[in-house]
Amino acid sequence: MPVRTRTAERYARAVAAGVVTVAGLLLAANAAPADAEPRSSSPAPVSGTAPVPAQDGSATAAR
Repeated sequence: MPVRTRTAERYARAVAAGVVTVAGLLLAANAAPADAEPRSSSPAPVSGTAPVPAQDGSATAAR
């Protein structure tokens, strides 16, 4: 017949399991991809904004 464990041992195991669980969740939440920056050098255009005028003096006709 198995020996009954003491109450303090059960609480200690439960606390240890909780600590391990919280540590695992924190590590998973803070995990980020190795390359967090986008690969393209220019940012994607934002819809609803006006185009940037050309700096070289050439004009484009917007109709």
